[in-house]
Amino acid sequence: MMENAVSRLRLADLILLLGRLLLSLIFLHEGSSLIADITATLAAFEKLGLPALVTFAVIALQLGAGLSIAAGFLSRLGAVALGLFCLATAFLFHTNFASQNELLHFEKDLAIAGGMFVLAVSGAGSVSIDNFIKRRVKGIHPWLTAVL
Repeated sequence: MMENAVSRLRLADLILLLGRLLLSLIFLHEGSSLIADITATLAAFEKLGLPALVTFAVIALQLGAGLSIAAGFLSRLGAVALGLFCLATAFLFHTNFASQNELLHFEKDLAIAGGMFVLAVSGAGSVSIDNFIKRRVKGIHPWLTAVL
C-alpha cells in the first residue's frame, strides 16, 4: 500500500516536471529566437511602437522566467510573471477576432496564462531547486518559503 503511494507521488512529480518543461519551452525558444536576430527583433518591436528597452525586457523575461520554471527555481514568481505577460500579449496584440489566426493566438495566450497561474499556486514540485532549498535550508524566512 505504501509502495503504491510512493509510486503515485513519483509519477505526479515527474508529470509536474514534464509540465514545467513544456510550459517553459515556448518562452525559451521565443526568447532565443528574438535574441538570435536582434536587429530584426528591434525593427519588429519598433514597428509596433515599442522602444528597444521593452524589446530587451521581453527577451530577459522570456529567458529568465522560462529558465526559472524549467529549473524549478523561484518558479512561482516566474509563472506569475509569464502568466501576466501572456494576458497582456493576448489583450494587446491578438484582439482581431475576425481573423481565425488571431483568435487562436488569443486563446493560446489565455490557456498558457492559465497553466502558469496553476503552476504559481501548486509550486514546482519535489523535482525542483525550490524543493531542494526548502529541504536543506533551516530557519528559512517565511516570505521566502511562500515564494518557493
